[in-house]
Amino acid sequence: MRGVIRIMKIAVSSLSESTNSPVDFRFGRAPYFIIFEIEGNEIRSHKAIKNPGVTAMSGAGVIAAQTLVKEGVEAVITGNIGPNSFALLKSQGVKIFSGIGGINVEEAVKKYLRGELKESKFPTKGFGRFFGGRGGGRGFGRGF
Repeated sequence: MRGVIRIMKIAVSSLSESTNSPVDFRFGRAPYFIIFEIEGNEIRSHKAIKNPGVTAMSGAGVIAAQTLVKEGVEAVITGNIGPNSFALLKSQGVKIFSGIGGINVEEAVKKYLRGELKESKFPTKGFGRFFGGRGGGRGFGRGF
């Protein structure tokens, strides 16, 4: 008898609805998340969802994190992630892979599947001061 192959969901912050889009360096303010269904070690399907946190006055990261938890995501791949969204995802058992950039969404997932991404133990440092944001990327919705 063959073993049961588990299906998992992985979300990647994206600049557009395309899997060829670059990974967005912002978690809470990424316009889209592309959610991949993984069966075994293969991509089964994917869908793009709009990030409802992108237009929030504050708490964008928390809104985005809540959305992904409701979608049943077990792992998140992104550039930067603030402490509030990081804590919420971790409390729900979601693995976070941050600091990802310079590649497209599909390649990021393939790197994950090959075991080339390292799970983040902490939220990323503030990036706002480097990219012109006012909030310093502290996760309180005052960044970009």
